[in-house]
Amino acid sequence: MIALIIFTFLLFASYFYVESTIYAMQRKRWLVGGLLLGPMLFPMFQISKHVAIRKAAGFDNQYIIA
Repeated sequence: MIALIIFTFLLFASYFYVESTIYAMQRKRWLVGGLLLGPMLFPMFQISKHVAIRKAAGFDNQYIIA
């Protein structure tokens, strides 16, 4: 059971690392956050990703993710 929890935290940490690299966010911060909080960090990551996209595109522009 503990191995499954550790594996889940490692999986989410690697996911956060890769996605933060794609969206030009701080990689180490999301990696450590994923290791410490695991899947509980996912909603905060989605909000931060959205804010990063809005900063890059501008708040008055529309964008389409296909």
